[in-house]
Amino acid sequence: MKRTEIAEILRQPQVGTTVKVSGWVRSFRSNRFIALYDGSSFNTLQVVVDFEKFDEAFLKKIQFHACISVTGQLVESQGAGQSVELTAEGIELLGECSPEEYHLQPKNMTMEYLREKAHFRMRTQTFSAVFRIRHAVAYAVHKYFNDRGYYYMHTPIVTGSDAEGAGEMFQVTTLDLENLPRTESGEIDFKEDFFGKVPT
Repeated sequence: MKRTEIAEILRQPQVGTTVKVSGWVRSFRSNRFIALYDGSSFNTLQVVVDFEKFDEAFLKKIQFHACISVTGQLVESQGAGQSVELTAEGIELLGECSPEEYHLQPKNMTMEYLREKAHFRMRTQTFSAVFRIRHAVAYAVHKYFNDRGYYYMHTPIVTGSDAEGAGEMFQVTTLDLENLPRTESGEIDFKEDFFGKVPT
């Protein structure tokens, strides 16, 4: 069965249909309610699990931010906070998330912590919201100019910094190498160069 994105389900919920969703576990409450997130929407989809139908050892592997695929029937939600929920008929564990290896926390992580653990940023709601806003702004700016006949070009960047060893490949200077300007002490006068300093 083809996977359906959570954003599509929440946008046009078709109660009574069987769907397959995949994503990361935001929370797993009482061995019964999974909040599933797949990145297509800022919201999560609630998955209802009948724990008697699944092996207890298997359910213990479904921890915070484990990656799972769920097949089930879409039904009207009996609880508050969502209009529909997914009754799980089959769950596939795509990837475990061991708390010993991945120090993700089921709570708000500080900016200082995320600065040190940069690879966790995309897993947080804060950065998810920031990147969605940045995408919308960038798209609006590009669309504005595109609709008015402008072209977006990637121009060469001339910089005085040595990025990833590029300085070892070639040297950029505006000085005449056949007639280099000299200081009173006889050294090359790099103040006459484009960057006004010794290349580094």
